[in-house]
Amino acid sequence: MSGGDLPLPLPWLGVVGEVPSLDGPALAQTPATVVIAKDLVAPATALAPPVTAPTARSATGVVERVRGWWREKRKPHKRPGSGIPARKIIVALRNSRRVSQFAFLFLFLFLLVRTEFRGSFSGGATVRMPYPVEGFLLADPFVALMTFLSSHAVYRSLWWSVGMVALTLVFGRVFCGWICPFGTLHHFFAWLFPNPKSGTGGARRVRANMTHPYQNVKYYLLGAFLVAAVCGSAIGGLFDPICICVRAIGLAVLPAISYVTGRGLDQVSQTNIHLFQQGSDVTRDALVATVLQPKQYFFHQTWVIGGLLFAVLLANRWIPRFWCRALCPLGATLGLIARNALFGMEKDHSKCTDCNLCLVDCQGADSPQGGVKWKQDECHMCLNCETACPEDVIKFRFLPNRRSATLAQDGMDRRKVLVAAATGAAVLPLARASDTLDSNYYDRLIRPPGSVPERDFMERCIRCAECMKVCPNNALHPALLESGIEGLWTPILIPRIGYCEPTCVLCGQVCPTGAIQKITEEQKLGNPVRHVEPIKIGTAFYDHGRCLPWSMATPCIVCEEFCPTSPKSIWVEEIDVPDRNGHMVHVQRPHVDPQLCIGCGACEKVCPVQDRPAVYVTSVGESRSRTNVILLETSNYNRS
Repeated sequence: MSGGDLPLPLPWLGVVGEVPSLDGPALAQTPATVVIAKDLVAPATALAPPVTAPTARSATGVVERVRGWWREKRKPHKRPGSGIPARKIIVALRNSRRVSQFAFLFLFLFLLVRTEFRGSFSGGATVRMPYPVEGFLLADPFVALMTFLSSHAVYRSLWWSVGMVALTLVFGRVFCGWICPFGTLHHFFAWLFPNPKSGTGGARRVRANMTHPYQNVKYYLLGAFLVAAVCGSAIGGLFDPICICVRAIGLAVLPAISYVTGRGLDQVSQTNIHLFQQGSDVTRDALVATVLQPKQYFFHQTWVIGGLLFAVLLANRWIPRFWCRALCPLGATLGLIARNALFGMEKDHSKCTDCNLCLVDCQGADSPQGGVKWKQDECHMCLNCETACPEDVIKFRFLPNRRSATLAQDGMDRRKVLVAAATGAAVLPLARASDTLDSNYYDRLIRPPGSVPERDFMERCIRCAECMKVCPNNALHPALLESGIEGLWTPILIPRIGYCEPTCVLCGQVCPTGAIQKITEEQKLGNPVRHVEPIKIGTAFYDHGRCLPWSMATPCIVCEEFCPTSPKSIWVEEIDVPDRNGHMVHVQRPHVDPQLCIGCGACEKVCPVQDRPAVYVTSVGESRSRTNVILLETSNYNRS
């Protein structure tokens, strides 16, 4: 029978011939002529698609794929529900907010990296910071309010914060959503490490972004810190977000990055491969000139500060914007100011379908969904809710109808407010009842030059660590308990790590609150012609049992050689002493003139006795105190 006499093929098979069993062995594929519909004859091989040899991925193909992805990304997707598109102005503002966040974060990091001195103090040139590196702190309303209540004065530069208050009165908490570098870090880490159980739009994420009672904690903290400020302590700086950023990134993150980078480049340099060594040197020079510090810095107890930053950022995995919502006293301050802002939200509750899309990316947990009142003082003005709403329920505008708005503080427990205030009032007396401030002053509590008296210092120091970051000799460090619990993370000088450069006044220049006064080089060094006394931060003493010329008949005058005062406050006594064999050894025994010593710590820094130096500096004799004295003729012991 010829092929033309065969019946037509089955419609679902498309070929003529015996139908193979579905579970039987596959028939051997042999080149044969088959008849398809409409009696068209074609080789079997023509039915299969052409097979081409694999080729290398070309750059053109990659570019085309990227272009295809971008076209798909820009293609308008159908919005759920009614699909009403968001207003273009709001979408543009939302995108502007994202740009603003990264721009201000970059500006903050730039100023923080530039909070250091990269030159030399030789030649007598006046050294000042080229940028207002403390600018973010100067614009902090919480810092201004706290220092005003504690010191009853506003440091002149803190008037910058008035502009932030005005901005908040008009637009609400835009600082939290658009400017704050710490808030941007929380936003970024919440996006980078989301809770794996919440997905991108699941119910867990929606519940996490609803308003919760724990958001009132920041208002209780604010009340406690302000009451403590009224009692005379700026301890609230421990929780200020800008202070946390400067302190944690400047003292922990950047030195850690510098350490890892330096060790890595050292390993590359030890390969003895010229190309690698040259690349390592070029990379190191470029990083030191732009980002890294000229030398490795080490800070006292900084692992605690870095660990707390890591823990706070990690909390965003479970609670987005954890710090901003629950603990930030600056956010609470701005929330109180923003309660009557001119720009706000209106809702049309009748249009809401309870899709909860507005909650998926809400940053402030301010109840943007329909059917509930909007928490105006919790809103970060991220504008994500209006851009996500497909039902035209939410609209941001000037002078909105406030019937749909409420305040987070309305749900606060008055008893808890009173407890918070009482706690702030009680902590200070308890802290100062210890013996660290008045009766048993810690001898190694050496403050930076230009510091105000200790009680005034506690009223003004916000623990921002700007002075520690800018110190060129790595001499200033965060205190742990050297000045009691109240002085936690305030600056102290540790001479064994670094000494105070005699002609440096940078710590006072970057201090935003006046805890360290802005002094000149002449005020620090003194001027006998003008009868200006030098500023003293302490006095050096000798441990004769550890000093080599005094106890071991070993010549050594390192401390005298490095003493920077003129005339030198360390003078030597020429004497011949016997060694154990009876041979006479000529040594120069060092002595300190307390009238000339300024307590810079250079002698302690260079002492060759490594574990515990033979010469050490204490705070006695400091210029800022009228009682912590060493010379009896200048003492105030008998004065009322």
